[in-house]
Amino acid sequence: MSTKNLYTKEAKDKIKEMAESIDFAMMATDLKNTPFHTIPMSTKKVDDSGSIWFLSGKDSQHNSHINVFGDVHLTYSDPSSMEFLTVYGSAEIRTDKVLLEEFYGKTDDNWFDGVNDPNLTAIQIKPKEAHYWEPKSGKLISLLKMGVGAVTGKQPDISKEGDLKV
Repeated sequence: MSTKNLYTKEAKDKIKEMAESIDFAMMATDLKNTPFHTIPMSTKKVDDSGSIWFLSGKDSQHNSHINVFGDVHLTYSDPSSMEFLTVYGSAEIRTDKVLLEEFYGKTDDNWFDGVNDPNLTAIQIKPKEAHYWEPKSGKLISLLKMGVGAVTGKQPDISKEGDLKV
């Protein structure tokens, strides 16, 4: 495994690429207590500043936790492509109508009564620390290298990982 840390624009681009392609993250809130409160969340957008956006219910337990202690931890995992991303950041609940309209989609009707639902909020997460893991040469090549490694006993260099400094 090789390490490649990314900074500023490259780091923001990597967060955007991975968070939007993986889509679902496990969001952990109430980080001062164990066990953490975790819930699956669908990424709506990663903006140019690196903030990650979700929609959420105003009356939800995770919104309540964010209002008390705003730090959250996101874990993105796509085992099928061997891509993983973890993000620790500060969260803020937003109710700006323009944002809600931008992020709201037809599938959100499963949780809300339309974009005008008074329970609808957006969560903005500003990354403080992030780390990624991904294959160097795609899944198929990585699997082939792993097979060769198993036969030869030599550990293949199949993936890269690094810190993302936003």
